[in-house]
Amino acid sequence: MARKLTVAAAQVGAINRDTPKQEVVQRLIDLLQQASFKNVKLVVFPEATLTTFFPRHLFDTQEELDTFFEHGADITQSTDVKPLFDEARKLAIDIVLGYGERTPEGTGYNTSVHYSASQDKIISKYRKVHLPGTVEPFEDPNAINQLEKRYFTPGNLGFQAYRAPGLVSNAVKSASAKNGESTVGKGDPVLGMMICNDRRWPEAWRVYALQGVELVMFGYNTGANMAHLWGSQDKPMSPEQAEQEALFHSKLVQQANSYMNACFSISSARCGLDDGKYDLIAGSAIVSPEGHVLNEAKTKGDELVVAEIDLSDCRQGKERTFDFARHRRIETYGLIPQQTGIVEPDLL
Repeated sequence: MARKLTVAAAQVGAINRDTPKQEVVQRLIDLLQQASFKNVKLVVFPEATLTTFFPRHLFDTQEELDTFFEHGADITQSTDVKPLFDEARKLAIDIVLGYGERTPEGTGYNTSVHYSASQDKIISKYRKVHLPGTVEPFEDPNAINQLEKRYFTPGNLGFQAYRAPGLVSNAVKSASAKNGESTVGKGDPVLGMMICNDRRWPEAWRVYALQGVELVMFGYNTGANMAHLWGSQDKPMSPEQAEQEALFHSKLVQQANSYMNACFSISSARCGLDDGKYDLIAGSAIVSPEGHVLNEAKTKGDELVVAEIDLSDCRQGKERTFDFARHRRIETYGLIPQQTGIVEPDLL
């Protein structure tokens, strides 16, 4: 049974430290309107979409830092961001949006939400689990910092798959399911969210896959030349080589994990040259359950990357190649939940 859906990654180009959120939101609305002309029903925006990637900066005051977060329990009511959700409702397009979340208790999270246009509400929230970088800035004044561990707390919502209504026609509902009939692969889409560095961790994808995920969505802000974090001190790369390596790894993990977990995936980049010196890779892409790139960004700026997908294409991998119920051997995977760091065998 075909379950077709037109989706898009809404890549967002350079945003400077002093760029007003209202200006960014208008750019996002422009992308959403482009999506409407292409009959897109689901748009994925990047990680921390609304501002420059602020964890690269060390802030002098809490007041300035707080301007980069959204405050309160419901972002759809944020003065700055509400126009985006209003436009999504008007155009009948679901959106996935990443932003810095400050809870009423004062905790900071790197967060993503799925807003359902048909329901006019947030139907799922995800908080980034795998925070990269450092708490303290590097001693080298020329280093580009990544201070997510300073400004965010690791996510506490886990990798919870969910269904999104109103995206595919003729989805089987619990009330209409016939007794004894298998509803696997026939209901509303099973979705999952990640953010940036999470995409590099196979455990995250597998937890979603064990819930039958059909589409994984994530945004990212990935440095084009983060030598102090990722580079080899023994084999330094030119900025051009570093950017190509970052792009290669970004595409590698998306294609490989889409294939190994038999799901579509959408990645959306916050990219470009912020403040004329902080370079972020592009490379937004939509990938099939067989690991093929269906469409990808051609620029390093604001760009809508569109593809029609058929969620029934997930069934081959889920029911044949990787049929988890028949082939997984969980009695052999004990180290995964028991151990974090590497413990080598004893020396000979």
